[in-house]
Amino acid sequence: MSIPAIPQRLTAPEPGWTVEADVVVVGSGIAGLTLALRHAVLDPGAKVLVVTKDVLSAGSTRWAQGGIAAVLDPEDTPEEHLSDTLIAGVGLCDAEAVRVLVTEGPGALRRLIAAGARFDTDASGELQLTREGGHRRDRIVHAGGDATGAEVQRALVAAVRASSGIEVIEHALVLDLLKDAAGRTAGVTLHVMGEGTRDGVGAVHSPAVVLATGGMGQVYAATTNPLVSTGDGVALALRAGAVVRDLEFVQFHPTVLWLGEDSTGQQPLISEAVRGEGAVLVDADGVRFMKDAHELADLAPRDVVAKAIMRRMRETGAAHMYLDARHFGGEKWRTRFPTIHAVCLEHGIDPVTQPIPVAPAAHYASGGVRVDLHGRTSVPGLYACGEVACTGVHGANRLASNSLLEGLVFAERIAADIHGGRRPRAGGAVRIPPGAPVADGRPAGLVDPRARARIQGHMSRGASVLRSGGSLDEVSRALLGSRWTPVAVEPCTEAWETTNLLTVASALVEAARTREETRGSHWREDFPERDDARWLSHLDMTLTGEGLIMSYRPHAPAALPAHVAEELAAAGLDPAGVSAVIEAALREDLQEAGDVTSLATIPADQVATADVVARADGVVAGLAVAEAVFARLGAGRVERHVKDGERVGRGDVLMTVTGATRDLLTAERTALNLLTHLSGVASLTGRWVRAVEGTGARVRDSRKTLPGLRALEKYAVRAGGGANHRMSLSDAALIKDNHVVAAGGVAEAFRAVRDAYPGLPIEVEVDRIDQIEPVLAEGAEEILLDNFTVAELAEAVRLVAGRARLESSGGLTLESARDVAETGVDYLAVGALTHSAPALDIALDLRGN
Repeated sequence: MSIPAIPQRLTAPEPGWTVEADVVVVGSGIAGLTLALRHAVLDPGAKVLVVTKDVLSAGSTRWAQGGIAAVLDPEDTPEEHLSDTLIAGVGLCDAEAVRVLVTEGPGALRRLIAAGARFDTDASGELQLTREGGHRRDRIVHAGGDATGAEVQRALVAAVRASSGIEVIEHALVLDLLKDAAGRTAGVTLHVMGEGTRDGVGAVHSPAVVLATGGMGQVYAATTNPLVSTGDGVALALRAGAVVRDLEFVQFHPTVLWLGEDSTGQQPLISEAVRGEGAVLVDADGVRFMKDAHELADLAPRDVVAKAIMRRMRETGAAHMYLDARHFGGEKWRTRFPTIHAVCLEHGIDPVTQPIPVAPAAHYASGGVRVDLHGRTSVPGLYACGEVACTGVHGANRLASNSLLEGLVFAERIAADIHGGRRPRAGGAVRIPPGAPVADGRPAGLVDPRARARIQGHMSRGASVLRSGGSLDEVSRALLGSRWTPVAVEPCTEAWETTNLLTVASALVEAARTREETRGSHWREDFPERDDARWLSHLDMTLTGEGLIMSYRPHAPAALPAHVAEELAAAGLDPAGVSAVIEAALREDLQEAGDVTSLATIPADQVATADVVARADGVVAGLAVAEAVFARLGAGRVERHVKDGERVGRGDVLMTVTGATRDLLTAERTALNLLTHLSGVASLTGRWVRAVEGTGARVRDSRKTLPGLRALEKYAVRAGGGANHRMSLSDAALIKDNHVVAAGGVAEAFRAVRDAYPGLPIEVEVDRIDQIEPVLAEGAEEILLDNFTVAELAEAVRLVAGRARLESSGGLTLESARDVAETGVDYLAVGALTHSAPALDIALDLRGN
């Protein structure tokens, strides 16, 4: 028998009806509905059509329990959120995409709240923040305890129902993309099932189609995904000729309620937030096995926890492990996790008195349709958003609770991009009409719907948490066999879904067979080690008449050694940004000719060892950056003797480097420029921190930084024991004296900011006591007391009485720092920490022969 090719389009009747729209959004989860609402705001006259496979409220979003991650705590920073995300992504995150996520995320979340989403708050009305695996800060907002997704879905559905510019077609399965003669998007074909307002196959003509179809968890026999998650968006994109990326990275949630050996389909999820609140994983003997598996123990990233569970299951011969949260007590279970509590009881388990049986199950696809920072795919006019997309945010493993945030942020970016592509006219915007769809002559086909269970079973046995070359080869052969059927397959929903599942499964397995290493959520038993030298790369795939074509795409090149990049990311720094700083400094130093003195005086083959030595007492910062410079120019060995943040004395050796003598001396100036400056910032910060020690006040920086060095300088402040204030002008609103003059008063300025950016934190700078009460009345969260005397500061603290945080700035000196701190202010803002810190004297001493 001959094996049919993967269909390049689905066999379906010709469309019996046609409608037009400015934008078609396929999917009704957080990504799709946010995009529709945002576009309706940007262009009230546009027609936005939302197509959903079930009812509007049935997307994957409603199943999300844990919450949404965003930097809302004043002590948290976007850099720390970025760092946690990069670490979880194991080297394959797009750092720029992550930066977009963590910087734009808080604003997007506030707009969701403004749209009606109600999140849990504490007794004072502040949002409750919790922690999940991989996060080093409490930054997860939740709703209804463990019903975040349901609340988000409720709010978005209500907003869509209230919007006159959004039309919804329910019970509709989108089939294929329509294109015009130039290969641009011209709409979609879809099939509306009997419950819908239309019936049968139809076509929507539109110049912009957004895939927001959610995941593909139903490709496995056991999953947390709903029945509708059959990979329809990825399959459609492949048939349309779009590039998909990194499908091998499927995250298996480690704690899914175990319902028995033969249980299949959607399984109940036990949220990561349960472990975030203190639950622990144990085996049948009550042994906690995560303590030695990772520094974060039970709060390790999901891939680490899933692998540890599988290993323990193998070691003990058990079919599952247990999640023990009996110490919560009944009240906490009923109030913090009411949904999970009810589900457990429904299946005969009382988590108040019993540990919960759990095992990993397919949960989330980190890969998907490849898109840029504006959600554009490789097909003009086709966008993707949410779990169906590969933005680069997740890398090889999604950090917990970043997915809903990704849907919010990139949905807004896509809406802006679509709106920005319209031609202006008097009185508003006009849509770009789609080109006429052209006949698609590519071969069509369908897979026998009876193959669905076989596909899922093979995927769970050979391509799930534990994979090997042998198991993947076996699955690949089984999927080939599933393409063949002895009978003609009639077009129907079951056949279309099964064809989509087979298409996605085939692509996933081929990518998993190709990646011969273990990284993130991809675990090859026959290649158990991570291999950066070969596999710091992405696997892109397209579907052609010859089948699936795979391309190897190296990850964005970096001049940094892998361990240095990881260390920088763990410190809240963007490795790509640090690399760019180093490259710019070296370009300034070397020009075209290079280090002419070293070239003229030192033989090319001479090797030396040199010590980086402190010439004065201080606090060191920037050792990883200095090591990166030496490594960039060829140092063969670098050994550090101290750590950033440590106090060092005159004569202490900080680092020893070995390499070609020319290269060491060429690297010297750039390495020391950065190291001495950052150590100077840390040393000065340390002096200020010691001056206020024991008072409860914290020393923090400002935006008075050198161009291009802000992130590094703020890191040095942290190394010295200080805290960071705003990274940029968009992190929070800061009303200063000139804003007050322009607005006609401090209260007027406050109200103007609040009206323009509802929900954004607002800080106000005042220079007189009488300005404090008006801004308190407006709701200021932080007040900056500029050039107040110590007596005035004490009076301000008494007047505010804890109603807002207080910062003292202007006119501060080390000599007066303690007096200022003892007034009770929360912060001392010292711009000098970064803009005028003296460099710490550090030198490079070449050892003699």
